[in-house]
Amino acid sequence: MRFFLQFTFVILCAAESFAQGTFVYDQQSSTEAFPAEANALIQPDGPVGQSFTPSLTAVGFIRLDLFDWNNNNGKGATVHVNLRANSITGPILSSSTPVSMPDGFAVAGGGFTDFLFQNPAPVTPGTIYYFDLVAQPGSDTWGVRRYLFGSDYTGGTGYMSGQPGTDDLWFREGIIVPEPSSVALLLLGTGILFWNRRVRHR
Repeated sequence: MRFFLQFTFVILCAAESFAQGTFVYDQQSSTEAFPAEANALIQPDGPVGQSFTPSLTAVGFIRLDLFDWNNNNGKGATVHVNLRANSITGPILSSSTPVSMPDGFAVAGGGFTDFLFQNPAPVTPGTIYYFDLVAQPGSDTWGVRRYLFGSDYTGGTGYMSGQPGTDDLWFREGIIVPEPSSVALLLLGTGILFWNRRVRHR
C-alpha cells in the first residue's frame, strides 16, 4: 500500500509538470507592452477574427486581449476560438478549450487571455489561416481589442462582420513546448521507487 501511494504521488507530480511548458510565439501583431487602442464586439460584429501566416507546423494557442463590454450587470462570458482554413468562415481545423471570464473582466485593460488547443493543430508554414472568436449562448456582450489603423503585422489582417479591414486584432499565437524535465522526473522517480521496493524486499 505504501509503495502504491508513493508511486501515485510521483505520477501526479509528473502529470503536473507536464501541464507546464514554455510558450513559443510564432506570429503576433504586438506584445503586452503595446496594447491596442480600439475594440470590436464579438457578438454584434461577428464573425470577428484575424488571418495570419504561421511559420511553424502547428498552432497550440492563440492569445487575445478581451474585456467585458457591459460590465456591472452580473454577467460574464465564455468564449472559444476556432482555427479555420481558406477563409474566416471556412472549415474548422480545431477549436480551443472555452475560457470563462467574470463580470467586469479587464474593463481597465490587461485582459490578455490564452486560448489553448487540447492537441496542437497541424498547419502548413507559409499558408494563410484564420481564427474567429465565438461567445457561447448566454454570454454577456464581449469585446476584443484591436488596432484602429493596423499594426506592423504583414502576415494577415483583422476581420469584422466577416469582412477584412485595414486593422489587426491584438493577437499572439504559437506552440507550447513541454518542459524537458518532465520526462526525466517521471523516469527518475519511477526508477527510485522500484529500486527502493526491491532493496526492501531483499
